[in-house]
Amino acid sequence: MASLQHNHESLQELAKELKLVVPDRYVQEQQESTFVSEGSLPLPSIPLIDLKDLINMQESDIEQWKNLRSICHEWGIFQLVNHGVDKLLVEKLKKEVVEFYKLPMEEKLRYKLKAGEYEGYGQTVVNTQDQKVDWADRFYMITNPLHRRKSHLLPQLPPTLRDTMEKYLEELQKLAMTLFNLIGQAVDIDQKEMTDVFEDGLQSVRMTYYPPCPEPDRVVGLTPHSDGTGLTILLQINDVGGLQVKKDGVWIPVNFLPDSFIVNVGDVLEVRPTQHQ
Repeated sequence: MASLQHNHESLQELAKELKLVVPDRYVQEQQESTFVSEGSLPLPSIPLIDLKDLINMQESDIEQWKNLRSICHEWGIFQLVNHGVDKLLVEKLKKEVVEFYKLPMEEKLRYKLKAGEYEGYGQTVVNTQDQKVDWADRFYMITNPLHRRKSHLLPQLPPTLRDTMEKYLEELQKLAMTLFNLIGQAVDIDQKEMTDVFEDGLQSVRMTYYPPCPEPDRVVGLTPHSDGTGLTILLQINDVGGLQVKKDGVWIPVNFLPDSFIVNVGDVLEVRPTQHQ
C-alpha cells in the first residue's frame, strides 16, 4: 500500500484516513529503546510533591528542603498534587480544549500557523525537505505579557474557551510563582531575584492533539527535548498515556495521578532540565 503524500492542513485531518501507511516525513524508525526495568525490578516513578506540604514547611524543616533540592537536582521533574488550582476550572478547560479540536477544519484554520511564525494552529514548522515531523497537531501561543499576544489567536478563540483559558492562565501564573519561590529557597536562589526574573516574564500555552496512528511504532508524538523555560506545567486532558522522561539514560513512563500536574524544571533555572517526549 502506498503512503499518502502530505496534502492536508492538519495531521488530525490526515489521520482520519485510517487505512493509510504513515507518510515518510513522519517516520522516525531510529528511536531510542524505551527501557524501564530489568526482570522483577519495580518500575521507577517520578517524584511526587504535595504543594500544601511545601507551603507549610518551616525554615527549620531541613530534611524536607533537602528533599526538594534533591528532586530538582536529580530529577528536574515532579508530579504535583494539592496544587490549589480549582478542579472545576481544570475540568472545564479540558472539555473546552477537546471541543476546540472537534471544530470544523475551516474554523480551526482561522488560527493557522503563518509562514515564518511559530505561533498558531497546525503541525510542526518544517525547515527542510527531509525534516522529520512529530505525529501531532499543536496550537501554540504566547499569552503574557499582554503586548506579546497575537490579535488573531487568544482574543479570537471561541468565547467559552477564551474565557476559561484566561482564568486558567491566571491561576497557573500564581502557581508558577509559588513554585519559583519554593524552588528558589531550596536551591539557594534569592526570592527577590526569582520574582524579578519570572513575575512579569514570558508565559505561553501549547494545546497538543495526538491523533490515532495506523503504525504507532514508527512515529513519535513529541521529539525528545528539554524545555527552554523556567517551568513547564503539564496537564493531561484524557487517560491516554505516552509521556516519558529520561533519567540516567533510561526512559521512564509517567502516569498522571487524578487532579495533578507534571512540573518540569526548564533550562532557564539551570537546575536539572529533564529530557522528555
